[in-house]
Order: sequence, then C-alpha cells, then structure tokens
Amino acid sequence: MRPETEAKVAEIVAGLQGPVRIAGGGSRGIGGPEMTIETGGLSGISLYEPGALTIVAQAGTPVAEIEAALEAEGQQLAFEPMDHRGLLGTNGAPTIGGVVAANISGPRRIQAGACRDFLLGVRYVDGKGHVVKNGGRVMKNVTGYDLVKLMGGSWGTLGVLTEVSLKVLPKPEAVATLALRADDVSEAVAVMSAALKSPFEVSGAAYDPQEMRVLLRVEGFTDSVAYRVEQLKSTLAGFGEIAEIDGSVERWQAIRDVSAFHGVDGDVWRISVKPSDATGIAQRIGADRTLYDWGGGLIWALVPKGTDLRARLGAFEGHATLVRADAETVEALGRFQPENAGIQALTQGIRQRFDPRGLFNPGLMG
Repeated sequence: MRPETEAKVAEIVAGLQGPVRIAGGGSRGIGGPEMTIETGGLSGISLYEPGALTIVAQAGTPVAEIEAALEAEGQQLAFEPMDHRGLLGTNGAPTIGGVVAANISGPRRIQAGACRDFLLGVRYVDGKGHVVKNGGRVMKNVTGYDLVKLMGGSWGTLGVLTEVSLKVLPKPEAVATLALRADDVSEAVAVMSAALKSPFEVSGAAYDPQEMRVLLRVEGFTDSVAYRVEQLKSTLAGFGEIAEIDGSVERWQAIRDVSAFHGVDGDVWRISVKPSDATGIAQRIGADRTLYDWGGGLIWALVPKGTDLRARLGAFEGHATLVRADAETVEALGRFQPENAGIQALTQGIRQRFDPRGLFNPGLMG
C-alpha cells in the first residue's frame, strides 16, 4: 500500500485487521509483516523558510530532494544523516520520514546533536487511525516538545509519520581535517577526547584501526577554521605529528556511510558506548574490522556471519544493534539490544497508548 495523502493513510490504518510493516524508501532493509504501508507516496516540501532556518516536508520526501533545496540556499541538515544503501546493498531513496523514525545521525552528532534534536514538529497517524499533530513549524514553538522527540527513533512502532518539521543550519564556509597516527584504540580515544574537550569546536572525531589514523574535523568561517586548526595542532602536539589532509567532504561521507564495509562479506554491528569504555569493548569484540566514530562512542564492527556479538560483549553500558545480517540471524539474535525489565515495561506502556492493537512493526524493538 502506497497512500498519497494523509487522509488515505488514516483510512488504511483504521481498516487494518492485522499487523503491518511501515516503510519509507526501503533503504534500511527492515523486515516485518508482508503487508506494508509505504510512505513514499507522501512526497514534497510543504514549507521552506531559509530565513527562519526551518523546513517542513511530507514524510516520503527523498532526503536528496531536501538536501538539494537546502544546498541552493547554502544550508544543510546539520545532523548529517547516513545513507545505508552501500552498507546494506539496498535500493530505493532514503526518505526524511525514515531518517526521523530511525533518528539517523552522522559524525557531526558529537557537536551539533542528533536528528531528534532538530525535530520541531510532526504529523502522524496513530494505531486507531487518528491524525495527530504535535509540535510546530518554527523553533520558538515547543508545544508537545517531548512527544515530538519520542517519535524520533521510534522506528515506526508508534505511528505512521506523514509530515516532519526540522530546524536546519547554514553550511560551513570552510572544512578542514587533521590526521594523527594512533597505534591502538586506547591512544586514539585519548587523542579524540583531548580534541573534543578543547574549546575549538571539533565537529568530527573518528578512528580507523586499519589505517591507524585519527581524523578530526573543524568547520565554520574560513578565518575561524584556520585559527582553530592551528590551536588544535598546538593542543595535540604531545600526541605526535599532525597533518592537515585534503578531501574533507568525501572523507567524512565515507565515515558517515561506513564505506570501508561496503561489499565486504560478514555481519555488521553498531555498538553505542561511552567513549571511555571503547578500549575495553574493542578487546571483547574480536571483530574482523572496526571503525570508531563520535570520539569512540560509536563502534562499527564487521564479524563473521551468524556471530552473536552480544554474547561476546556480555554485560556493558550501552547497546549493540545488528545492522546487517541474513534473516535467520536477525530472527535468532534480534536487531536491537534487549531492554531491561523496567525499560521494557515503559516501552510497552507507551506503545499500548499509541498503537493499542499492536499493528505497527510488531516485534521490531522487542
């Protein structure tokens, strides 16, 4: 089912007799019930006010269309949403509703915030087939603020998003990337932590163990970037030689999209931890390859097919998400980190209020 109006979505949901999978452009490869509601028919930018730094779009609008409109005005989605197609081998066009539903955020999250931090308002259809509007279209309107945030990262389990309102930011005038050698994760985390604790507004901090190199990004006005780069070099001088490298935009897109794992055989896990725990976690993963983002707080791990990475990790503060695997492995291990009893009760209570018939993406999040 591919409804083209919000009213049609509400009509479809009201008439459902069983569970349904909610999908945007299909680029994230989330399975579920055979019956699917695709939001790709709900497409188009409803309102864009560059001066107010806000954009409103229907949920099925391709992210590329939104980025093109913003680019024309020298603006951007500051949370830098990842494109999963290369990693997952999927087709289709990533949609803004899918990005919001999954709270997809890239390397700049450590400095600018996550997708949900830029979410101003939503419209969605709940499990009873009712159209709900929450939040607003401008930054000063915070009506229903907490509910808006709840929809970001709900993965379509609370309702079918039909429209989203987002804060946008100007594109930086200049971008610079610094590279430092780090022989292991412990050294890399120390470098990244020192950079992120500095007052020089680092907007990206990543480490690739295969290259044994930490990358740090600085963005902003040209003169400011030049000044902060020199100050960072001085601040981090004790860690060894520092080089400024070319290709900043492409390089950070590769980190954002985990390009190093594209077309490489194996399962892919995404582990979120405190950066200070990254070294210990790295020792327990035993992965074929890893990539560290968010200053060490986000770990991408490539492991042999069927590996139960959660069993290897044991108890830890954070969560491990199975991003890429065959259907049998996803069925056996679950895509998301199991919730403790308290959180699970809270989650089920919320879902019961939003979707009392249990229609939307059942079983996806436990």
